[in-house]
Amino acid sequence: MNRLTRIAYLAVVYLFFYFPIGVLIVYSFNNASYSLLWHGFTLNWYKELLSDTDLQSVAWHSLSVGILAATIATMLGTLTAVSLYRYRFKGKKLLHGMIFVMIVSPDIVMAISLLILFSTLKAPLGFWTLLLSHVTFCMPFVAVTVYSRIAGLDKNIFEAAKDLGASDFTILLRVIIPLLWPAILAGWLLSFTLSLDDVIISFFVTGPDFDILPLKIFSMVKLGVKPEINALCSVMFALTLLIVLIAQLVLRKKQ
Repeated sequence: MNRLTRIAYLAVVYLFFYFPIGVLIVYSFNNASYSLLWHGFTLNWYKELLSDTDLQSVAWHSLSVGILAATIATMLGTLTAVSLYRYRFKGKKLLHGMIFVMIVSPDIVMAISLLILFSTLKAPLGFWTLLLSHVTFCMPFVAVTVYSRIAGLDKNIFEAAKDLGASDFTILLRVIIPLLWPAILAGWLLSFTLSLDDVIISFFVTGPDFDILPLKIFSMVKLGVKPEINALCSVMFALTLLIVLIAQLVLRKKQ
């Protein structure tokens, strides 16, 4: 490929990904309801979004679940990846394979399995069942992301730390985590995005007293796509973009 061909190819790929998002953002400023025709510029839909206390409460629910699920899944997934790489134990290969099985399993299968589990335990559906479910399907992604990073490290680093008298806990804090920091942060961002975006599993494991944004948007879309929904999705996209930019700045300073 020459330079012009590569640029054209990348332009088509990025246009395919981001053009629908651009259209959504543009129509969030459209001064019309349930219309694909442009009727003028307005900020009324964002004002309605800010004045909708019910929607703000649902947005807070999603953010709190997303942050907690991503944090817990990142800690568990990182420890899982380190254990699979450094230690030998019975069932290691089975555990490693089961992580990939969870990733490729359909969401509907995991949703029904979790619902049966919570029903068997007679756990009331709500915040805790939703949080545990999000941690469950986010953790394998973190484990795979971190494991791919740690597998490229030199094992002699850990042996050298042991020779200097460092315990396993000290090696984890002083050697492993600093070296894996980019992968850990990437796993957290991936988990947060997956949690914030999930519909199918959340639909099965949450109760009527605890609603989140994906389910709220799904119920609103059934009546038609209003510009208020476009405004809400635009804010969510801007928030995600901001988190990614902050992560890039943190990684650049770390390097």
